[in-house]
Amino acid sequence: MTLLERLNLDMKTAMRNKEKEKLSVIRMVKSSLQNEQIKLGRELTDDESNTVLNREVKQRKESLHEFKQANREDLASKQESELSVLEQYMPKQLTEDELVLIVKETVAETGAMSKADMGKVMGAIMPKVKGKADGGLVNRLVMEHLSN
Repeated sequence: MTLLERLNLDMKTAMRNKEKEKLSVIRMVKSSLQNEQIKLGRELTDDESNTVLNREVKQRKESLHEFKQANREDLASKQESELSVLEQYMPKQLTEDELVLIVKETVAETGAMSKADMGKVMGAIMPKVKGKADGGLVNRLVMEHLSN
């Protein structure tokens, strides 16, 4: 079942159960997916759908951070609830231990020795973990590994 099909089913369920907030988030994600389809002029692959979903999650996380800094708890709580809905559709995220293993393998594969090789390592690792890990966390782990 594609992400769009799953969203359609969940949208119907949310309508039946009168879950307004969940329905609103699903509609926003569906709209983003459909806009991307129109932009590309074809059906989205699973990777492309996950990229759009990641973009939505990242936007919510950035907004949440900004709202918390501005002491806007009302808006922050709305972002948190939207995030919880979106995370139901995200692929299973890798744990930090799993990421450390992937970082070590990739550093060995690329032959990286110092922070100067950071770009080479990140270029090789991101396709492996796309949609399954936060880029900031991957960046931090690679930096730590190359610093040692």
